[in-house]
Amino acid sequence: MARNTAPSAATLLAFAHELADAAGAEILPHFRRRLVVDNKASDGGYDPVTAADRAAERVVRDLVRARFPEHGFEGEEYGDEALEQPWRWVVDPIDGTRAFVLGLPIWGTLIGLTHEGSPVLGMMDQPFTRERFWADTREAWLRDPEGTHVRLQTREAPDLAQSMMTTTHPDLFAPGDERLAFERIKATVRACRYGGDCYTYCLLAAGHIDLIVEAGLKPYDITALVPIIERAGGVVTTWTGEPASRGGRIIAAGDRRLHAEALRVLAA
Repeated sequence: MARNTAPSAATLLAFAHELADAAGAEILPHFRRRLVVDNKASDGGYDPVTAADRAAERVVRDLVRARFPEHGFEGEEYGDEALEQPWRWVVDPIDGTRAFVLGLPIWGTLIGLTHEGSPVLGMMDQPFTRERFWADTREAWLRDPEGTHVRLQTREAPDLAQSMMTTTHPDLFAPGDERLAFERIKATVRACRYGGDCYTYCLLAAGHIDLIVEAGLKPYDITALVPIIERAGGVVTTWTGEPASRGGRIIAAGDRRLHAEALRVLAA
């Protein structure tokens, strides 16, 4: 491939599938096995990382270097490379490492690609359940455990009072205004469920969840999920309505009317 020619969308999507396959092959031998878990947190908190996280990011990073050496790379475990490049892969090898350590199959490998800072491709792979969610240039898809491709579509839910919301954990909201904003919206929805990390965003794209409200996300936590949600008909932004791909306080909704109403509640 000529390096002065932009790769086609089909080429990039096929390569993302290749990356997900390679990451899954590194991760699965460690799942539901005895693990050595290191804590990356230096402030007394808990930020676990395992050999599976590291091995999966290494293999993905090496494949990107070999195929597209002119692309940048942003990863959770081994840092950033060539962020000035127009094309950038944004990868979280295991989003939901706490769930992974506990044996819960609600983690996933996130593979995102941005061009000039905008997400253009996203994939979430759950190799244990054999589910893979992704967005091509126009639509979002699930490959289910039987290998069937299912087009994703969010569901209508214009009213907060009738909506089902999730968030990873209430402790992730900082005390003060942030925690109070979350409590306001939690008091408004029909029900709120905790846990799920990246998996819940894909369930929102599939029409099972209406709203997700989170805080403290990093770019590698959300970039890959933006195209999946948007091309399934949903919307995902920061709490102030800005693009979501750089992380921070994030709100995702399957219905644009619900998203607008939730933004008003968060800002009240």
